[in-house]
Amino acid sequence: MTAQAAPTSPCIRLCRIDETSGLCIGCLRSLDEIARWAAMTIDQQQAVLDALPARKAAR
Repeated sequence: MTAQAAPTSPCIRLCRIDETSGLCIGCLRSLDEIARWAAMTIDQQQAVLDALPARKAAR
């Protein structure tokens, strides 16, 4: 069995928090998700990544 690789951060270096949504306008993560990214499990990171398309559509 091989270890699962950690997902790549969705950060695109366009870091500004939208006051209405509380999400970064670049990567669509919350401040908490950004701060905890490196400490998250692979499953937690994947859950954040899976939520991004819906967040983008809701924008």
